Amino acid sequence: MPDRPQPRFPEPDTQPFWEATKERRLLYQVDRDTGDVVFFPRRHNPKNGSSNLEWRESKGLGTVYTFSVVRLNRHPSFAELGPYAVAYVDLDEGFRMLTNVVNVADPTKDVYIGQRVKLTWLEQSTGLAIPVFEPV
Repeated sequence: MPDRPQPRFPEPDTQPFWEATKERRLLYQVDRDTGDVVFFPRRHNPKNGSSNLEWRESKGLGTVYTFSVVRLNRHPSFAELGPYAVAYVDLDEGFRMLTNVVNVADPTKDVYIGQRVKLTWLEQSTGLAIPVFEPV
């Protein structure tokens, strides 16, 4: 299967996130001043503009908030997948992530709102890995 679309480096706002995927670690940010959880990775807290952020590692456990099943995608990186689930997952650390739910026999029947999921990785030829989730 072809690689998923990849970031172009240097990428100062998200590069630590992507570098961590090489070690199969899922990072998110926390505002040191307020404790706000910040995700997706960025240079500042969108609530207050603070750049006093630190990186933390997620345990990779969460709950499906909502999902949709894509039945046909003509993009070369996704065309061979057949039906697949695109989901928002609420991580236990307090952030929501757009991702895929994988390792299910039939995404139209085996993925549901409220489902507990755990982190797994899609390996890429670049050494990066894409964080995705599977049922617990």
